[in-house]
Amino acid sequence: MSVSSGSPSPPHLDLTRLRVLAAVARTGSVTAAARELHYAQPSVSHHLARLEAEAGIPLLRRAGRGVCLTEAGRLLADRAEEILGRVEGARRELDALAGLRAGRARLASFPSALATLVPDAVSRLRAEHPGLSVGLVEAEPPEAVAALAAGDVDVALVFEHTDVRHARTVNDLSPFEVTPVCHEPVTLVRPAGPPGAEALGEPTLADLQDADWIAGCERCRADLVARCAAVGFVPRIAFETDDYVAVQALVAAGTGVSVLPELALRAHRNPDVRTDPLPGAARRVLALTVGAPSPPAAALVARLVAAGAEPAGARMSSGPPPG
Repeated sequence: MSVSSGSPSPPHLDLTRLRVLAAVARTGSVTAAARELHYAQPSVSHHLARLEAEAGIPLLRRAGRGVCLTEAGRLLADRAEEILGRVEGARRELDALAGLRAGRARLASFPSALATLVPDAVSRLRAEHPGLSVGLVEAEPPEAVAALAAGDVDVALVFEHTDVRHARTVNDLSPFEVTPVCHEPVTLVRPAGPPGAEALGEPTLADLQDADWIAGCERCRADLVARCAAVGFVPRIAFETDDYVAVQALVAAGTGVSVLPELALRAHRNPDVRTDPLPGAARRVLALTVGAPSPPAAALVARLVAAGAEPAGARMSSGPPPG
């Protein structure tokens, strides 16, 4: 013989029917709810009737040619929105976990970051999420932005110069989501010279107005020309190359002087060049995504930020190299 406690069983509330009730409350009618949910109107009415039976209390009442919610119906509709929101949030979290187990992130990056920040970030990412794969493309900022806009990559790692009039601003990068990665100084690069030459002090751009200059990519050349113009001269550009290894080799050979950002010097440092701070000169490194990034792309951006926050002691210092 079975024994009953005498307490009624709690009602079973179906999620689909809760979604129907929430739609009726939100739209104000059965017809509008059916249209929003892409259901036939009789199907909506059936779900509401079943939900009332499950709840054990009237949820709707006739109002002219339509219906309106009872007090219980309004209460349950409010709770339904909360429940459905939590279920959707849980689904997104599960999708994120699944994406981090077997997802892929595609990155376009300029060369000096590809040789410094990116390996660190990818190493961190793969150590924490071994199932993720990362695709890498080398591209200067304009090409990286174009690839991102076309959907060919998920993240574009770019730079912008910070303190001259021609520099792009973060606002120019809309409609992209912008995440700052790091702030890198730009340094003056010249031949190392004989021992003790550093005692002569740090030169300024104006001190080198008669020198031959080695310019980099189109945006870096524009930055150099703007900086020189700000102190009253036009640089005599003898060579142009966006290869930071070649720039340093040309400087070491005595063919000219140049400016390079910190990441280029971290990627490769020629022992026969000397670097000096260029006051106020810097670049911002930014990670761009379109809208809310996928879980793998968001994870990659987070690791790029961590790599960019590397302690200053791990970076190249100014002045002549030791030894």
